[in-house]
Amino acid sequence: MIDRSVFRDDPVSVAPRLLGATLTHVTDAGTVSIRLSEVEAYRGVGRDPGSHAHRGPTPRTATMFAEPGHLYAYFTYGMHVCLNVVAHSSGEAGAVLLRGGTVVAGLELARERRPTASIDRDLARGPARLGLALGVPLAADGADLLSSPFSLTLPAETVTFESGPRTGVSGAGGGGDYPWRFWIPGDAGVSPYKRHPRALG
Repeated sequence: MIDRSVFRDDPVSVAPRLLGATLTHVTDAGTVSIRLSEVEAYRGVGRDPGSHAHRGPTPRTATMFAEPGHLYAYFTYGMHVCLNVVAHSSGEAGAVLLRGGTVVAGLELARERRPTASIDRDLARGPARLGLALGVPLAADGADLLSSPFSLTLPAETVTFESGPRTGVSGAGGGGDYPWRFWIPGDAGVSPYKRHPRALG
């Protein structure tokens, strides 16, 4: 069982620790587990222009200010749910976006949930795909990732990783000043990197 203190730290420090971790979600339809291979860190108020929490708490971002180790889920493009692990020091805000991974259990169910994926490596290769494969709804925002129906297991050993600019964040929150995307090089679950002109917020 993970000690919650793992998440009571700067999200930039927490993010690479999640690489190689396995996130499991149990539903009535079955269980899917995904090994994480790509994540992004987002800090809080006044510390990260690319973060949803940059301007302070709102009904949408309240969970980013809540207890570390919980799920921050948000809707994007009006159709996809993206998943984050809340991570921050006391009195701050922050989260780690789960950008990509590989299905390691519940493959058939993940395929049913992602019928447009032509190959298995694409089932959870990208934040929206990852959420769909796990079957996590927006209503799960605020759920404790250390309690049923979720479980999160860290890897036994630290994995080798690389870092670079975050995906989909431009302007003050993007570029080389914020190399807060972390990934396992050569891993099949890492999504293709794309620069994007739209800033978050």
